[in-house]
Amino acid sequence: MVNCTFCAIVAGETPSHRVYEDERAVAFLDTRPLFPGHVLVVPRRHAETLTDLPDSDVGPFFGRVQRITGAVERAMEAAGSFVAANNRVSQSVPHFHVHVVPRNRKDGLRGFFWPRGRYTDDAHAEDVAARLRAALED
Repeated sequence: MVNCTFCAIVAGETPSHRVYEDERAVAFLDTRPLFPGHVLVVPRRHAETLTDLPDSDVGPFFGRVQRITGAVERAMEAAGSFVAANNRVSQSVPHFHVHVVPRNRKDGLRGFFWPRGRYTDDAHAEDVAARLRAALED
């Protein structure tokens, strides 16, 4: 993809601190990490979002994310990790990527402040569930 920062990293045209690469994925340190060891895992083949990633690549790609997550936790002696991806909204580079961030209790990361709510009633919840089931049939 022309002018894609992550495609340039995958191709070796832009320097990065790679921690893993194979035929499916490339993982490298985030240049602005939340904590040392914050890794970005990207599919080698350009896909802007998770929904653009071919079905045949999803399982193998997330297998790499799983392996890298374990390595980040071990290498950084972390108690756990934060694993996340954005789809369009808040996605700073339009090439699908997964953040793997080492975490420890009281590390200062406050997480997301999402306003939580409730459905108006069971009928409202069932209406939303029906809409989602219908979208899955498309």
